[in-house]
Amino acid sequence: MSRVAKKGITVPKGVEVTINQDEIRVEGKRGALGYKVPGSVSVVLNGTVIVCDVVQELRASWAMAGTARSRIYNMVIGVSEGFEKKLQLVGVGYRAQAGANVLNLTLGFSHPVDYKIPDGISIETPAPTEIKIEGIDKQQVGQVAAEIRNYRPPEPYKGKGVRYWGESIALKESKKK
Repeated sequence: MSRVAKKGITVPKGVEVTINQDEIRVEGKRGALGYKVPGSVSVVLNGTVIVCDVVQELRASWAMAGTARSRIYNMVIGVSEGFEKKLQLVGVGYRAQAGANVLNLTLGFSHPVDYKIPDGISIETPAPTEIKIEGIDKQQVGQVAAEIRNYRPPEPYKGKGVRYWGESIALKESKKK
Protein backbone atom coordinates (compact mmCIF):
# COMPACT_ATOMS: atom_id res chain seq x y z
CA MET A 1 0.00 0.00 0.00
CA SER A 2 1.23 3.45 -0.88
CA ARG A 3 1.50 5.92 2.00
CA VAL A 4 1.49 8.79 -0.50
CA ALA A 5 -1.73 7.64 -2.19
CA LYS A 6 -3.56 7.40 1.15
CA LYS A 7 -3.22 11.16 1.77
CA GLY A 8 -6.01 13.31 0.42
CA ILE A 9 -5.36 16.52 -1.52
CA THR A 10 -7.11 19.59 -0.12
CA VAL A 11 -8.23 21.88 -2.93
CA PRO A 12 -7.59 25.56 -2.05
CA LYS A 13 -10.07 28.34 -2.77
CA GLY A 14 -9.95 29.62 -6.33
CA VAL A 15 -9.02 26.21 -7.77
CA GLU A 16 -11.62 24.29 -9.77
CA VAL A 17 -11.28 20.54 -10.27
CA THR A 18 -13.15 18.62 -12.99
CA ILE A 19 -13.01 14.83 -13.09
CA ASN A 20 -14.16 12.93 -16.18
CA GLN A 21 -13.86 9.13 -16.44
CA ASP A 22 -10.07 8.87 -16.82
CA GLU A 23 -9.04 12.51 -16.99
CA ILE A 24 -8.69 15.22 -14.36
CA ARG A 25 -8.52 18.94 -15.14
CA VAL A 26 -7.40 21.57 -12.62
CA GLU A 27 -7.96 25.28 -13.22
CA GLY A 28 -6.76 28.19 -11.11
CA LYS A 29 -5.69 31.82 -11.28
CA ARG A 30 -2.38 30.96 -13.02
CA GLY A 31 -3.80 28.63 -15.68
CA ALA A 32 -5.13 25.13 -16.30
CA LEU A 33 -3.54 21.67 -16.39
CA GLY A 34 -4.84 18.24 -17.31
CA TYR A 35 -3.76 14.68 -16.52
CA LYS A 36 -4.90 11.33 -17.91
CA VAL A 37 -5.30 9.03 -14.90
CA PRO A 38 -4.08 5.42 -15.36
CA GLY A 39 -6.80 2.77 -15.59
CA SER A 40 -5.68 1.06 -12.37
CA VAL A 41 -6.35 4.24 -10.32
CA SER A 42 -9.66 5.86 -9.42
CA VAL A 43 -9.82 9.55 -8.48
CA VAL A 44 -12.77 10.92 -6.52
CA LEU A 45 -13.60 14.48 -5.41
CA ASN A 46 -15.22 14.52 -1.94
CA GLY A 47 -16.17 18.14 -1.31
CA THR A 48 -12.81 19.93 -1.30
CA VAL A 49 -10.63 16.82 -0.97
CA ILE A 50 -9.31 14.72 -3.86
CA VAL A 51 -8.78 11.05 -3.01
CA CYS A 52 -6.80 8.54 -5.10
CA ASP A 53 -7.57 4.85 -4.70
CA VAL A 54 -6.81 1.63 -6.55
CA VAL A 55 -9.29 -0.31 -8.68
CA GLN A 56 -7.59 -3.66 -7.97
CA GLU A 57 -5.38 -4.49 -4.96
CA LEU A 58 -2.04 -4.97 -6.73
CA ARG A 59 1.39 -3.65 -5.83
CA ALA A 60 1.77 -1.93 -9.22
CA SER A 61 -1.67 -0.33 -8.81
CA TRP A 62 -0.68 1.19 -5.48
CA ALA A 63 2.53 2.51 -7.03
CA MET A 64 0.53 4.16 -9.81
CA ALA A 65 -1.92 5.57 -7.25
CA GLY A 66 0.97 7.25 -5.41
CA THR A 67 2.31 8.63 -8.69
CA ALA A 68 -1.13 9.92 -9.71
CA ARG A 69 -1.62 11.57 -6.32
CA SER A 70 1.76 13.33 -6.61
CA ARG A 71 1.01 14.52 -10.15
CA ILE A 72 -2.44 15.85 -9.15
CA TYR A 73 -1.01 17.55 -6.05
CA ASN A 74 1.65 19.28 -8.18
CA MET A 75 -1.07 20.40 -10.61
CA VAL A 76 -3.10 21.94 -7.76
CA ILE A 77 -0.03 23.76 -6.37
CA GLY A 78 1.02 24.83 -9.88
CA VAL A 79 -2.27 26.49 -10.84
CA SER A 80 -2.62 28.22 -7.45
CA GLU A 81 0.98 29.24 -6.58
CA GLY A 82 3.24 28.15 -9.45
CA PHE A 83 6.74 26.71 -9.37
CA GLU A 84 10.11 28.44 -9.50
CA LYS A 85 13.73 27.41 -10.03
CA LYS A 86 16.74 29.67 -9.80
CA LEU A 87 20.06 29.21 -11.54
CA GLN A 88 23.34 30.93 -10.79
CA LEU A 89 26.13 31.60 -13.29
CA VAL A 90 29.62 31.27 -11.81
CA GLY A 91 32.59 32.33 -13.91
CA VAL A 92 34.33 35.38 -15.28
CA GLY A 93 32.27 36.87 -18.10
CA TYR A 94 29.33 34.49 -17.65
CA ARG A 95 26.10 36.43 -18.23
CA ALA A 96 22.45 35.87 -19.01
CA GLN A 97 19.86 38.20 -20.48
CA ALA A 98 16.19 37.31 -20.96
CA GLY A 99 14.41 38.61 -24.03
CA ALA A 100 10.80 38.23 -25.17
CA ASN A 101 11.04 34.52 -25.99
CA VAL A 102 14.81 33.90 -26.05
CA LEU A 103 17.36 33.63 -23.23
CA ASN A 104 20.78 34.88 -24.33
CA LEU A 105 23.66 33.20 -22.50
CA THR A 106 27.36 34.08 -22.56
CA LEU A 107 29.11 31.04 -21.06
CA GLY A 108 32.71 31.28 -22.18
CA PHE A 109 32.18 29.71 -25.59
CA SER A 110 33.36 31.38 -28.80
CA HIS A 111 29.69 32.13 -29.56
CA PRO A 112 26.66 33.22 -27.52
CA VAL A 113 24.05 30.57 -26.71
CA ASP A 114 20.40 31.38 -27.46
CA TYR A 115 17.82 29.27 -25.59
CA LYS A 116 14.26 29.44 -26.96
CA ILE A 117 11.84 29.77 -24.04
CA PRO A 118 9.00 27.21 -24.32
CA ASP A 119 5.31 28.12 -23.94
CA GLY A 120 4.08 28.16 -20.35
CA ILE A 121 7.47 29.22 -18.96
CA SER A 122 8.62 32.71 -18.02
CA ILE A 123 12.29 33.49 -17.48
CA GLU A 124 13.66 36.58 -15.75
CA THR A 125 17.22 37.73 -15.13
CA PRO A 126 17.17 39.89 -11.97
CA ALA A 127 20.98 40.13 -12.20
CA PRO A 128 23.36 39.24 -15.05
CA THR A 129 24.44 36.10 -13.17
CA GLU A 130 20.99 34.96 -12.01
CA ILE A 131 18.22 33.20 -13.93
CA LYS A 132 14.72 32.78 -12.49
CA ILE A 133 12.45 30.22 -14.20
CA GLU A 134 8.71 30.19 -13.39
CA GLY A 135 5.74 28.15 -14.59
CA ILE A 136 2.72 26.11 -13.53
CA ASP A 137 4.00 22.69 -14.61
CA LYS A 138 6.62 21.40 -12.15
CA GLN A 139 8.09 18.91 -14.63
CA GLN A 140 8.45 21.54 -17.36
CA VAL A 141 10.11 24.07 -15.00
CA GLY A 142 12.63 21.44 -13.88
CA GLN A 143 13.27 20.34 -17.47
CA VAL A 144 13.98 23.90 -18.64
CA ALA A 145 16.36 24.45 -15.69
CA ALA A 146 18.16 21.18 -16.51
CA GLU A 147 18.49 22.09 -20.20
CA ILE A 148 19.98 25.51 -19.39
CA ARG A 149 22.33 23.97 -16.81
CA ASN A 150 23.41 21.36 -19.36
CA TYR A 151 25.01 24.03 -21.61
CA ARG A 152 27.81 24.47 -19.04
CA PRO A 153 27.54 22.22 -15.95
CA PRO A 154 29.78 23.20 -13.02
CA GLU A 155 33.27 21.81 -13.43
CA PRO A 156 34.93 20.20 -10.38
CA TYR A 157 38.21 22.17 -10.25
CA LYS A 158 37.19 25.84 -10.19
CA GLY A 159 33.41 25.42 -9.89
CA LYS A 160 32.70 27.49 -13.00
CA GLY A 161 29.42 26.88 -14.81
CA VAL A 162 25.67 27.05 -14.38
CA ARG A 163 24.48 25.92 -10.94
CA TYR A 164 21.12 25.49 -9.29
CA TRP A 165 20.61 28.16 -6.64
CA GLY A 166 22.25 27.02 -3.41
CA GLU A 167 23.95 24.01 -5.03
CA SER A 168 27.33 23.26 -3.53
CA ILE A 169 30.02 21.75 -5.73
CA ALA A 170 32.63 19.46 -4.18
CA LEU A 171 35.82 20.94 -5.58
CA LYS A 172 38.71 18.64 -6.40
CA GLU A 173 42.26 19.46 -5.50
CA SER A 174 44.46 20.33 -8.47
CA LYS A 175 47.47 18.22 -9.44
CA LYS A 176 50.60 18.72 -7.33
CA LYS A 177 54.13 18.68 -8.73
